[in-house]
Amino acid sequence: MILCDIGNTTFHFLIGKKHKKYSLKDDIPKFDERISFVSVNKKATKKLLLANPNAINIKKYLDFKTEYKGHGIDRALACVFQKDAVIVDAGSAITVDIMKKGKHNGGFILLGLSSFIKAYPKISRKLEFDFEKDINLDKIPLQTKDAIQYAMMKSIILPIKEVAKNKNIIFTGGDGELLSGYFKNSVYKKDLIFENMKRIIDANNCIA
Repeated sequence: MILCDIGNTTFHFLIGKKHKKYSLKDDIPKFDERISFVSVNKKATKKLLLANPNAINIKKYLDFKTEYKGHGIDRALACVFQKDAVIVDAGSAITVDIMKKGKHNGGFILLGLSSFIKAYPKISRKLEFDFEKDINLDKIPLQTKDAIQYAMMKSIILPIKEVAKNKNIIFTGGDGELLSGYFKNSVYKKDLIFENMKRIIDANNCIA
């Protein structure tokens, strides 16, 4: 089974149990097995289909209703099987979606960690810093590099805590594991998108 999640910056494949990523500039190989995919990037979708014309877009099999305008297929796929939870996909952008009694109640989008890190040096070269994973958020910083990271992490964590309250929080995405460590009522699911793709494929007897 080959699954592919096409995002804004990468092609992310799950081939059997192995992960493989390509940048949007890379050539995509021709695979012997048929690919099932989802995509938020039309140009990248064309690139995948050019190399693998039999690939199947499973979007048509996804039954997810929301009043949110412009809700991406990746976000819908992450939310679809949740009843009461906050789903956080921490990639190049951090998307936050609220599910209540099986209904999508909306959400919001934050800058991803990499975007924050790149933004500060554009203001001043003095604001360049090396990101540290262990940041003390209980103490007001007394040096610039700590001040930047403190503000960056707080601006991400506090809005999520405000909407989550006592709900379970499900993190996924490249920075999801790091962020989940700041929340007591959280779980990190690295392959949430792929797991839900498999459930949809199984439920609809799709050939992957």
